[in-house]
Amino acid sequence: MKKIWITALILTAILILAGCTADSDGIIEIQDRFFINQVNNITLNHNQYLGRTIRYEGIFRSSFSMITNEDIHIVYRYVPGCCGPEGIIGFIVDLGDFAPLATDAWVEVVGVLEEIEDSLGTRIQLSLTTLTELDERGDEMVHP
Repeated sequence: MKKIWITALILTAILILAGCTADSDGIIEIQDRFFINQVNNITLNHNQYLGRTIRYEGIFRSSFSMITNEDIHIVYRYVPGCCGPEGIIGFIVDLGDFAPLATDAWVEVVGVLEEIEDSLGTRIQLSLTTLTELDERGDEMVHP
């Protein structure tokens, strides 16, 4: 029984430390070490983050949606599966006046989280205020 309480206490501490923190400018910085937890927290509790500015690094990709008949842009990282990358995690981004970058470019994005409604339904995305291609790549694969 004592082991269960200690385990619960440790897990609680980890979840608290993995919470989203804002820097001195009020920008929420998604950190490599807690990438999955922070993105999941923002996604699941997006109403608490709407209108907030978020910064993170990841892989840039554009895809054409035959449903909306427009390009969709995403900045993401890979999540592990049993034998390598199993999926991706990140946010759809609205480029605004920025030109799309090359597929697989490593970027830093800063944007405001917003909720939009389109033919896909209601969803969240980052409306970018900065899009910067970086020379040095970070960890493409993030771990829980």
